[in-house]
Amino acid sequence: MSITKKLPDAEFEIMKVVWANEPPITTSIIMEQLGNQKEWKAQTVITLLLRLVNRGFIRTEKNGKERTYFPIVNKEDYLKFESGDFMERFHANSFKSLVSTLYNGKKISDNDLDELAKWLKEKRE
Repeated sequence: MSITKKLPDAEFEIMKVVWANEPPITTSIIMEQLGNQKEWKAQTVITLLLRLVNRGFIRTEKNGKERTYFPIVNKEDYLKFESGDFMERFHANSFKSLVSTLYNGKKISDNDLDELAKWLKEKRE
């Protein structure tokens, strides 16, 4: 499946729970792991799940009175899409721009730079 659009924050939060659990997942699992923390009502979670079904991120099956949900889009594919979109929109696909921004904003330490240099060296070999 081709991902063409960024998820709204609330739907992304639901997807993180879906990805973190062995399928199938239920509304009650999401409420337990996220909904209560966010102070969402069950209907809010159900609405967000329905949106994710409509967007093609998850599919649903009815088992008796309960609905179960299964991921269609995997976490790695979505993160690759989001990262690529971020790099393109904010850094014109420049890795140097990203690292420079992080370093100048004090979001990356010298230790992080050492690890990055090691990683880059390994990638070149």
